[in-house]
Amino acid sequence: MQIFGVDIGGSGIKGAPVDLDRGDLAQERCKVLTPHPATPDGVADGVKQVVDHFGWTGPVGLTFPGVVTGGATVRTAANVDRSWIDTDARALFSGRLGGLPVTVVNDADAAGVAEMEFGAGRGRRGTVILLTFGTGIGSAVFVDGALVPNTELGHLELNGHDAEKRASSKAKEDHDLSWERWARRVQRYLAHVEMLFSPELFIVGGGVSRKADKFLHLIQDVRAEVVPAQLQNDAGIVGAAMRAAQHA
Repeated sequence: MQIFGVDIGGSGIKGAPVDLDRGDLAQERCKVLTPHPATPDGVADGVKQVVDHFGWTGPVGLTFPGVVTGGATVRTAANVDRSWIDTDARALFSGRLGGLPVTVVNDADAAGVAEMEFGAGRGRRGTVILLTFGTGIGSAVFVDGALVPNTELGHLELNGHDAEKRASSKAKEDHDLSWERWARRVQRYLAHVEMLFSPELFIVGGGVSRKADKFLHLIQDVRAEVVPAQLQNDAGIVGAAMRAAQHA
């Protein structure tokens, strides 16, 4: 079975048909740059461009980098334009895609669902936390496989700042941090999250998961197991498609 998934990020909008039997992309993904400012109309145009690239005419699952309630309404917009707040994203995207059925989910929640089904969290019980390091820090918390949605742990305070302002991969680039210095920030953040939630497993996702060999071994003094996401930066696309299939 194939369903289309789109992952909307602070820097790029990427999507592809997903083979839900394998938990993998059925075709090479298409990516366009996220417009700046990332307004609802601008982002919707980017999504349409990605979906039209494949000539897709079925259900579409989309991630959004913020809190999404009821599978439709955007409640936060930390890394996109604030005009998103209170937008009915499902109606917006469905209208732009010619009435195709659309499901919208928080981006980290989508990535987490995919990793728990097909990736590093498969078969794991207890408390599992996926953290996506990108433009911000997204989070997905699972307890015995059940998702606690819209947790937004990237906005925990770390050294007087939102954690994602200190430990996201964008922060690494903005502050020109070496892998060693950035890993120390990530370690402090993980230790703080561990103190609050006592997870058995951290899954490190987002684009930086492709370079896990450069920094994961530098993270110490965290009792939980820390592993890279197996689906890497495709997890959001796969998870979005999974959610769309559930609602189709």
